[in-house]
Amino acid sequence: MSEKFDELIAVMERLRAPGGCPWDAAQTYASLSQYLLEEAYETFDAIQEVDATGDTANLKEELGDLLLQVIFHSTIAKEKGDFTLDEVAEGVSKKLVLRHPHVFGDAKLARAQDVLDNWDTLKANERAASGKPEKQTESILDDVPIHFPALLEALKVTKKAAKVGFDWKETAQIFEKIDEEINELIEAMNLENPSEMEEEIGDLLFAVVNLARKLDIEPETALKRTNRKFRKRFAFIEKELKRNGKNLPESSLSEMDALWDQAKAADA
Repeated sequence: MSEKFDELIAVMERLRAPGGCPWDAAQTYASLSQYLLEEAYETFDAIQEVDATGDTANLKEELGDLLLQVIFHSTIAKEKGDFTLDEVAEGVSKKLVLRHPHVFGDAKLARAQDVLDNWDTLKANERAASGKPEKQTESILDDVPIHFPALLEALKVTKKAAKVGFDWKETAQIFEKIDEEINELIEAMNLENPSEMEEEIGDLLFAVVNLARKLDIEPETALKRTNRKFRKRFAFIEKELKRNGKNLPESSLSEMDALWDQAKAADA
């Protein structure tokens, strides 16, 4: 390991040791799980910032916070005798070598899609060789955790289904499905049926996720970018109104729309 990496491990071990930090010493795998999820999302957000601005300072910091979670969990594991950080590193190194036979072996996989197609076979072979029992599932979709964020879950389950042929052949068919879901949503709205409206909104979002998958676009990233765009343009509206001595509640929709168009034109 590098000097700085070893220093990070030593700092974490000191925090957990007697006389260290009471909070750090009290943490467990379970208590840290929420922080791991938060740091992963913050890192994801920092990546979007890099794409938008080119500034990597925040990404560097968030990767550090994410790395800390790996160190934290591995330190706890070492104390409990479960495993060590070296074993974590060794395991992932072996996995990378085994799953890249086109780099470390004689396999010929020229395209990125060829690599992905070979991935599941390699995983199955590894499990068989390790002697690990196969997970008992009733559906191929059971491999997708139900606690995933909704967009990610929708993407993963439809990818699983598509691998066995349950998929639209053309993107035009998905547009037809989107139109169908919009019409069903309108019907539910006309009936003023809240539960039906909720269901149809879900169906519409699910169809759009399928369109994104078919176009090889990651929907979470796409929506995050749109959220950032909205934040930026709405902040422009607030700034301009304030500059003119006004605030949002006392401004008309037409005024805000005009400023929105200005912000949109500035982005073009």
